[in-house]
Amino acid sequence: MKNTFNSWYDKKMRATPELIEETDRIEEFLDDIKSIAIVGISRNRHKDSYYVGSYLKRAGYTVYPVNPGADEILGLKAYPDLNSIPEPVDAVDIFIKPEFVAEIVDQALELNPKIIWLQLGVGSHPEQVEKAKEQGITLVQNRCIKVDHQFLIRDRDEKVSP
Repeated sequence: MKNTFNSWYDKKMRATPELIEETDRIEEFLDDIKSIAIVGISRNRHKDSYYVGSYLKRAGYTVYPVNPGADEILGLKAYPDLNSIPEPVDAVDIFIKPEFVAEIVDQALELNPKIIWLQLGVGSHPEQVEKAKEQGITLVQNRCIKVDHQFLIRDRDEKVSP
């Protein structure tokens, strides 16, 4: 089954030269970042955002849950917004409705992360990509950070480890 998923990932995410280049850049970011703020993470362990946050935490990243309706998620202090996080973050992963993306990206840009990630289902926002690019920040959209980590980082590290 694992080979089926790996084959699917390679065909889907590396289907064109542009996607190969983007995937290579994403692998570099995932190797480089240490902390991730997850905006819109749910307290419900059955929701994708919770599962992704849990996976990233287990993968060794410092996770900052951002949800104004929660005090704690994943056993971690939750923050009402990005500006409340007391430390710098390397990445901002966004799980929100498409109509709120511009506002959250603006907040994320104030933090000056290395990368902003719009999860699958958040939509395409070329104007936000351009705004981030103007500030020297990469904005990824329509990809899942967990899936990319799983296929680009975890699988690679497992192949190297005994």
